[in-house]
Amino acid sequence: MADIKFGTDGWRAVISDTFTFDNVKKVAQAMADYVKTQREVLSGREFKVVVGYDTRFLSDRYAELTAGVMASNGIPAILSDRPCPTPSVSYAIKDKNLAGGVVITASHNPARYNGMKYKAYYSGSAGPDITKKMELFLGANQALCEPIDGLRLKGAVTMENIVPRHIGFIKRYVNLGLIKKSSLKIIADSMYGTGNSYISELLKGGKCRVDTIHNTINPSFGGINPEPIMPNLKELALTVKKGKYSIGLATDGDADRLGVVLSNGCPITGHKVMTLLLLHLLEDKNMRGDVIQTICGTVLIEKICKKYGLKMHETPVGFKYICDIMGKADILIGGEETGGVAFKNYIPERDGILSGLLILEMLSQRRKSLDGIIKDIEKEYGRYEYRRLDMRVPDEKKRLLMELLKTKPLKRVLDKDVVEVKDYDGYKFILKDRSWFMMRLSGTEPIVRIYAEAPSEKRALSMLEFGKRIVDGL
Repeated sequence: MADIKFGTDGWRAVISDTFTFDNVKKVAQAMADYVKTQREVLSGREFKVVVGYDTRFLSDRYAELTAGVMASNGIPAILSDRPCPTPSVSYAIKDKNLAGGVVITASHNPARYNGMKYKAYYSGSAGPDITKKMELFLGANQALCEPIDGLRLKGAVTMENIVPRHIGFIKRYVNLGLIKKSSLKIIADSMYGTGNSYISELLKGGKCRVDTIHNTINPSFGGINPEPIMPNLKELALTVKKGKYSIGLATDGDADRLGVVLSNGCPITGHKVMTLLLLHLLEDKNMRGDVIQTICGTVLIEKICKKYGLKMHETPVGFKYICDIMGKADILIGGEETGGVAFKNYIPERDGILSGLLILEMLSQRRKSLDGIIKDIEKEYGRYEYRRLDMRVPDEKKRLLMELLKTKPLKRVLDKDVVEVKDYDGYKFILKDRSWFMMRLSGTEPIVRIYAEAPSEKRALSMLEFGKRIVDGL
């Protein structure tokens, strides 16, 4: 159907515009039709799905509808009894050996959006091979949906709190006792999403202090996008600085991504979050494996992989591509520039709560401030400042931009020569000093994203302005 397309991670659309009860029912039916084709392939699993949802407007109703469609198609459904983190759904698939799962969420998108993410039997994002098949089923069959009360009476839909088992795994993965013994003063920002108060609950009763903000349900997200980047972290940054906190942690709308604020109130980029997590696993936990980052990843990761002799995989933007490789290779860590990271010996899924606790474990083990650890990293590997600019532009302008970059690729960016071009997801121009500039279309919103990484913030911002001038000139 022309108005329903699966993007970077599932289907997202504006509530009451395209994201309607009728369209949710159609997408749920397409998902059910796909799952039914997998019955023989998944014979070793319980032929059942789990359905979770976030704190957005009507998400609980959309989730109930989705579970109803699944059950009406002969696929029993476990329906979360409360808003839950996306990784809770993915973990439930592995924990219960299920056929798959659905999350009603638009993740970090503005409040007017909602969405549906399908999680496959391997507990991760559905790849293009799966979503293309689902798209073929759209509108092919009439959506079946019996009344939910009747389905619950028959046991075809069961309600369950799926979060505790997920949290239980985190307790085993992270040395919470070590963090609790530290004198860290922590503040966690749930951004009105499904991160709730889980970090503070996990660390209560210890010597460290954990406070939480924005941990209530607010479908408008307080007027900001629930994406853990500036300016959305302005209140967290001010609170960290004013309250003299050691660190600020922020989880996005569905708690699969992490933002981090230093003690001076300055947020760090998702690149640096992933760098810290990689070094913690390598140097503090003595773990090994390949590393995955997307095309807009950082030179820092490349340098660390080279030092430790690790293979680095590079993918298009979209966690489904990282998830795919995690199912085929021995991966230590895989992540995106937006703060979404997955880890070895877990599930192929981002987890903002686990990421935040691993950062705290690193600080507790090294007994150093985050500022100090980052200075050590810059001393050894060099300084790299990453910045991104999002521009809302009409479809015709987006088409013209991509055509221009394809037919007339840049030879220079400001005063630096381009030495390499990558064009498998947008256009990335790598310069002689290993800094880089990139332009691509978002897979979840009607915008052009402009990226830059350079040795200084000033230089990175100048490169963004360079990109803005290109778009404005179309």
